[in-house]
Amino acid sequence: MKHILAINASPRKTWNTASLVNSAAKGAREAGAEVEVFDLYSLGKYSGCISCFGCKTEKHYGHCVCRDDLTAVLEKIRAADGLILGAPNYLGETTAAFRALYERLIFQYITYKTEFFSYNDRRIPVLFIMASNAPDEAYEPGGYYRHLAEQYQGTLSRFIGPTESLFAGDTKQVSDYSKYDWTMFDPEAKAERHNSVFPEKLEQARAAGARMVNGR
Repeated sequence: MKHILAINASPRKTWNTASLVNSAAKGAREAGAEVEVFDLYSLGKYSGCISCFGCKTEKHYGHCVCRDDLTAVLEKIRAADGLILGAPNYLGETTAAFRALYERLIFQYITYKTEFFSYNDRRIPVLFIMASNAPDEAYEPGGYYRHLAEQYQGTLSRFIGPTESLFAGDTKQVSDYSKYDWTMFDPEAKAERHNSVFPEKLEQARAAGARMVNGR
């Protein structure tokens, strides 16, 4: 049985990003995989890469030597047959929690050698998910797509394995917009899109999770 690791890198455990990650996890389970889901913001203390270069020493090639609450997650990724990663768009980037994981995950595999570029000899499929208040158009080539999809999808594909991206734009940010003086949003339009379009994104995530297991 395949083991898939799904990681929610949003501080919100029941909202858009988490829902997409859980839907992808559901698809993987339905396809016959065992799936373990993590909320990064539920972990204790951890940091991004501290540039100690321990992962470049002969004793620890390809293994992050920094020991904190992210260590177990990195080891689970190393043993997994597939990886689902979800993060919201914060200021045109992923969350700090995602970046910490991303730095530690990728940097440990960089060899700085001309002979070969990666210490990772066990490639696995990856699904990169992002939820965003920005409209779908922002993720077309030349917009956020170039900055986020090409950057993360490209690097994850190079060092972890073949990566698929899924973006959900113009999402509903809060359950009750009347609590906030936000004049740029139409709460009714947000609710309508959440009820009509977001379920389609959930189904896309579910199908992507199944593809990860079935290999197609």
